[in-house]
Amino acid sequence: MTGLVRATLFNVWFFGWTIVALLFFIPALALPRQAVMFGQRVWARGVNLGMRWLVGLRYEVRGKHHLPPGPAIIASKHQSAWDTIIWHLEVPDPAVVMKRELLNIPVYGWYCRHTRQIPIDRGAGASALKNMLYSAAAARDLNRHIIIFPEGTRVAPGQTGSYLPGAAALYRHLDIPVVPVAVNSGLFWGRNAFRKRPGTIVLEYLEPIPPGLDRKAFHARLQAEIETATRRLEQETGSAD
Repeated sequence: MTGLVRATLFNVWFFGWTIVALLFFIPALALPRQAVMFGQRVWARGVNLGMRWLVGLRYEVRGKHHLPPGPAIIASKHQSAWDTIIWHLEVPDPAVVMKRELLNIPVYGWYCRHTRQIPIDRGAGASALKNMLYSAAAARDLNRHIIIFPEGTRVAPGQTGSYLPGAAALYRHLDIPVVPVAVNSGLFWGRNAFRKRPGTIVLEYLEPIPPGLDRKAFHARLQAEIETATRRLEQETGSAD
């Protein structure tokens, strides 16, 4: 099959499977949030199976021994929609920092509310940060892993976005380790790209940053470690092509 045909089949699968999963698990909203978490894992597994079968796109996880059993903050590079999907498989009870407007999406937003994700209203200034910290502290107290994308949006391979203050605020307020994560997903599943490339997405956990650094030192270390590892993964992929 040509790349265009593979991409078409995968996109049909992705959107069709998503609609089926969203509707099928609606009854789980009447159950404890773990039931919805189970549904999200089923959905994420289906997406990754479709990637492998239809596109020839697999994924590899490195450095998972760096991930504490919990609670911890996972600060991940964000290049692709895949980066938001994979956390349903990587950790058992993720609490993801997400844009508040996503809660307004029918059905999907219901699931996010029920599973107690961490919404942030970027237009609300200091109150948004305060609310985020309150929700994140509640997640920490439930021994959950807190997922944040420090740049706040997807960034193309080879580029670095502005690292926003959210990760540093969580680090100082929660007093738990931060695990930086590098990915090369954008090389295969680009932002708003119809085509997906065959290959292997790599997600790499890096050495945790322990509590105790001042804000400036933490911010510099986080960005340096994520960006250095991400460039290395991108170069490895380029040299293998």
